[in-house]
Amino acid sequence: MSVLVTDTGFQPAPTDSFVTLADIASHQGAVDLAHTDDPETLAPYLASLTLIRISFPAFSDGRAFTIARRLRALGFAGTLRAHGPVIADQYPMARRTGFDQVEIPDDLAARQPEAQWTARADWKAHDYQSRLRA
Repeated sequence: MSVLVTDTGFQPAPTDSFVTLADIASHQGAVDLAHTDDPETLAPYLASLTLIRISFPAFSDGRAFTIARRLRALGFAGTLRAHGPVIADQYPMARRTGFDQVEIPDDLAARQPEAQWTARADWKAHDYQSRLRA
């Protein structure tokens, strides 16, 4: 099992039906991307996708942040979900790069309880660049 983290806190992760990039032609609205996949290959499918889940192999590997930003730049307006060992300290960065949700394993949720994530849910208030531009 896993836990879905949003700005409102924890909830059980739904059991969505994902296909891999190799099987994108048979998708039912949701696709799983690896941290090494090229988001440009999804361009023809973006209008018909509602959910893209991007894998984080480790909290120290930030390539999925770049993929999320590129998908938003390509015009993807659906839900972006980070998947894997993302830590609470990375939640504001995940939101700023375009992720809507973070799916974490149960053991990580036990080590970093909901309060640690919701403390970072006001991610826009802590964006120093926006404060400098104001």
